[in-house]
This record gives sequence, structure tokens and C-alpha cells, in this order.
Amino acid sequence: MKVAVYSYKPFEHLHISEADKYGITSAIITQRLTEETVYLAKGCEAVSLFSSDDASDNVLEQLYSLGIKYIALRSTGYNHVDLDKAEQLGMKVANVPAYSPNAIAEHAITMMMVLNRKIILANDRVRENNFLLDGLTGFDMIGKIVGIIGVGKIGIALAKILNGFGCNVLGYDLVVNKELQQKGIVNYVSLPEIYQQSDIISLHVPYSKSTHHIINKESISKMKDGVMLINTGRGGLINTQDVINAVYSGKIGHLGLDVYEKENGLFFEDKSNEVIKDELFLELKKLPNTLITGHQAFLTKEALFAMAKTTAYNLNCWQKQIKSENELF
Repeated sequence: MKVAVYSYKPFEHLHISEADKYGITSAIITQRLTEETVYLAKGCEAVSLFSSDDASDNVLEQLYSLGIKYIALRSTGYNHVDLDKAEQLGMKVANVPAYSPNAIAEHAITMMMVLNRKIILANDRVRENNFLLDGLTGFDMIGKIVGIIGVGKIGIALAKILNGFGCNVLGYDLVVNKELQQKGIVNYVSLPEIYQQSDIISLHVPYSKSTHHIINKESISKMKDGVMLINTGRGGLINTQDVINAVYSGKIGHLGLDVYEKENGLFFEDKSNEVIKDELFLELKKLPNTLITGHQAFLTKEALFAMAKTTAYNLNCWQKQIKSENELF
């Protein structure tokens, strides 16, 4: 099987070595998959896509016309793929269900602590030989109420870490994990209660029509004044303009974002020599008490290895299926 690997980055070299173990040939493509780059998959049977790739209906039709039958996602999320269209075309899609929940949970914790203890500001001051402590006051994590929206594998990993800090963890999810609740790791409550009671809110739900802009002007109005908001999930979970307004007003006291709703074509790229024209993102960068990272929460050695291994395994399963079908004729 030959697979076109779109949005390839040097840190993903493990994907190629894992694919090689199964005799899968990789065509490396550094560009994102878009309508303009579909043609690069010509001669391949499958494509491997990253979260920044565009697999909308028109793109899928073009891929199908080139003979692409399989889509292996190098991500857990699949909101960038039109699954209905893929099913209509008979294209198979596989994601990486879980590569390292700890990686993302630990990044969320890191953002909380960096924001809380003003680490970046403190570091900048020391580099300027300014050792004043004014404006660097944080708060103890012990006893704080942290609301986790989406208590899946990542949310559970985060809850366990927060328990170690002595936090009171509230969780909201469509499915209640009774074992977690019985052990006192998470106390499940309604979404309005998460908003009303939490000192810190961390987002870990999948992105869908029902979760689009789950954080908006209305939900923010229900939160505590000065709440800390962390998003290491998907950018579309928050209405960015509403969040910007809330930071300026002081309603949101600290904001940590590893994702951005208009990040495609921006994140994972070097834009240092370009003029960024996204006014919303430029406004976001100006905010006080805000920490932004470029969708790197997943980026650990362990996560990359698990992602590569699962992606190669998915491709190999299809490869075996093709071989089996060919042997019947």
C-alpha cells in the first residue's frame, strides 16, 4: 500500500518508520490537504491526515476520483472529516482513539500553573535584572474548585492530577463514571453548576455541532468573576470574541489556550516572516493574563510513538484486507 502523508512535520518521523515495518510506502507531503493539494495524492491508495487537514466533501470527492479509499487520521478528533460524505463514497476512516491522555492533561496543568504563578512575567523580569515581586502573586491550588467539562480519558487523567494538588474536582459528562465518583476523584454535576462553582474550568469534550461555542457570552456570564479558563480540546469549543471581551472585563481572570477556532493554516506553520491578517487572533495575542501555545498539548515522545504505532496498524489492517480480497480472485 502507498499512502500520502499530508501535513508531515519532522517530529513525526516515527510514523514513517512504523509504516515501513509493515511494508507501507509513504509519500511525504509537507503541505496541508486542501482542494489545491489533493492532486499530490495521485498514485496512492490511502492518505494519512493531521488535525489541520481539510477533508470536507469537495476534497473527499477529489480524493475518491484519484482512487483513494482509505483515510488514516493521525489524531483523535475527526471533526475535520466529512464522515457522511466518506461513508457515501465508501471510503474507510480510522482515527487514533487514544495516544496519550496524560500528555494533554499535563499540558493543561502546566498552563494552569504558569498562569497562576505568573511564570512568564517573572522570567522576563529576571532576564531584565528586575527582581521585584509586585504583580506576581498567585494562589494555592489546594482547596480550589476545578470544573472539567468532558470526563473522558483526558478528563480522568486531569482529575487524578488535580486530586494530588488537593483540588475539589467537579465533572460534567453525558456518561457518569460511578467508580470515579465513589472514590471521590470526581463529583459529577450539571453544566450550569460547573460554571457557577468553578474557580478553574478546563475543556475536554469532542468538537461537534452540540459543543460548538459551548463557551459563549451566556455561559461566561454564569461563571465566577476572575475564573481561569483552559482549553486544550478544540478551538471551536469557545466563541473567541466573547472570551476576549470577558478577559478585558475581568470576568475571565486567566486564559490558557492550546487551540484556536481559526487555527487551520496558522498553527503548525512558521509565520515569523509574514504579516498575520487574522484580526481576531491578533486581538487574542494582546490580552493580559493569557497564555497561548500552538496546539502542542499532544507533543510528547510517548504520545508520538503511540500515534505512529496506531496509525501504521490501521493502515496495515486495510492492507491485509486488500490482499485477502485479491487472493479471492
